[in-house]
Amino acid sequence: MIFLPLLTERTVITTSPSKMDVTVGESIVLPCAVSKDPSIEAVFSWSFNGDIIDFKRRLTHFERVGGESVGDLMIRNIQLNHSGKYTCTVQTAMDTLSETAEIIVRGTPGPPRDVSIEHISSTTAVLSWRAGADNNSPVQIYTIQTRTPFSVGWQAVSTVPEVINGRTHTATVIDLNPWVEYEFRVVAGNSIGIGEPSTPSELLRTKASIPTMAPANVSGGGGSRSELVITWESVPEELQNGEGFGYIIMFRPLGSTSWTKAIVASVEASKYVYRNESITPLYPFEVKVGVFNQEGVGTLSPIYIVYSGEDEPQRAPTGTSAQSFSASEMEVSWNPVAWNRHTGRVLGYEVLYWTEDSKDSTTGKVRVNGNITTKNITNLRANTMYFATVRAYNTAGTGPSSVPVNVTTRKSPPSQRPANIAWKLTNSKICLNWEHVKTMENESEVLGYKIFYRQNRQSTIHILETNNTSAELLVPFEEDYLIEIRTISDGGEGSSSEEIRIPTTSSESPHPLNIIAVVP
Repeated sequence: MIFLPLLTERTVITTSPSKMDVTVGESIVLPCAVSKDPSIEAVFSWSFNGDIIDFKRRLTHFERVGGESVGDLMIRNIQLNHSGKYTCTVQTAMDTLSETAEIIVRGTPGPPRDVSIEHISSTTAVLSWRAGADNNSPVQIYTIQTRTPFSVGWQAVSTVPEVINGRTHTATVIDLNPWVEYEFRVVAGNSIGIGEPSTPSELLRTKASIPTMAPANVSGGGGSRSELVITWESVPEELQNGEGFGYIIMFRPLGSTSWTKAIVASVEASKYVYRNESITPLYPFEVKVGVFNQEGVGTLSPIYIVYSGEDEPQRAPTGTSAQSFSASEMEVSWNPVAWNRHTGRVLGYEVLYWTEDSKDSTTGKVRVNGNITTKNITNLRANTMYFATVRAYNTAGTGPSSVPVNVTTRKSPPSQRPANIAWKLTNSKICLNWEHVKTMENESEVLGYKIFYRQNRQSTIHILETNNTSAELLVPFEEDYLIEIRTISDGGEGSSSEEIRIPTTSSESPHPLNIIAVVP
């Protein structure tokens, strides 16, 4: 005889899964818990749309969680294909219980299908498409995007109707450019978000049209005498609206009533030069630039004032002189050139300079703008004769040169550094002595000395000049002082002595003469 255990409590599912509405990507838990007699064992299992879920396999989305009386199902990162019926089954030695719940997973719409171009004009295209999967959330809006060879990726476009609701499957794209290849795609959106775009439509070109974009930045000027130079910014290919694109240039002297017209049949052109010996130099012209293609003549730009080319300056500067300031620099000066339209405008001056042994006619060339009439020239050779001449310039070129002048740069500054420097410190006075620097034959004579001194922790340098070989410095002696001595000559400043450090400890009492930086 078999004896069954005496059950004191009946098995009941106390917490069961319920219908849920979730969004793709969420993680959920379907509860399933029982109340049972402690003496019996309950086995939980789950099925999806009638198929048992095998938790022993490595499952990406399903996981059984809970304990002895709990058998919850966790679904991680839920996807659209997880929509369906989930059944929790509890099996004991005495009976089998189950509860079922439906899960609806909603996502963004699938891509619309069969996008086609029904009609295309120069600036519009009529599109139609079929709805894709709504993924359990009705489509609320459609957006049309376009791409051309000139765009960076896909761009949203204007449409009629302006807002395309989810029940509409045709729309007109507007504001397209004529004679440009377009392809289109459609994107659907719902309460969850924006879905994946459709497959692009076929590539079609809009019809040609008269160009409407006038050239920008019309300008010009410069060039040679008897020339009128007109420039503009070329129109991009996507705005040329058709084949046979080119430019119409119209101009007339200011005050005239009749226009001269020229055709430039080049899509990349951005400059036109009109030559005529009768053009007055530097004369104002009214200018406008238009566009055309095989469909007709398009828009003209506003009128701009452009000046004709000018003559080179006709007059040479006078009063040219040169002066040497050191072994490596000279200054050239001259009188300004008076000018008018007939003698050539002056925009500035060009200084040319050279030496007697120069292989070329010029060693150097520098320019100054406007009314400046002096120029300091540096990095020259010492004790060398330089020749210099000056000429005016403008956009047409340079004018005649002035009569050459010459100057000899000074001898090099002394190469010997101040030596045998001695110092003595008493209270707040530093007494310095050093040996007079002797110069070589090819060096400038010493005219004096510069003493550079500063406190050790300060960046401000003080300078004292003297004609002697001794000096006294009255300084507040709060910290060490650093001192250098340098020669002064017609050729410039010479080499510095070695740096001398005068310590504050020496100020405690008068100190005998200290000899520093003995240089042979």
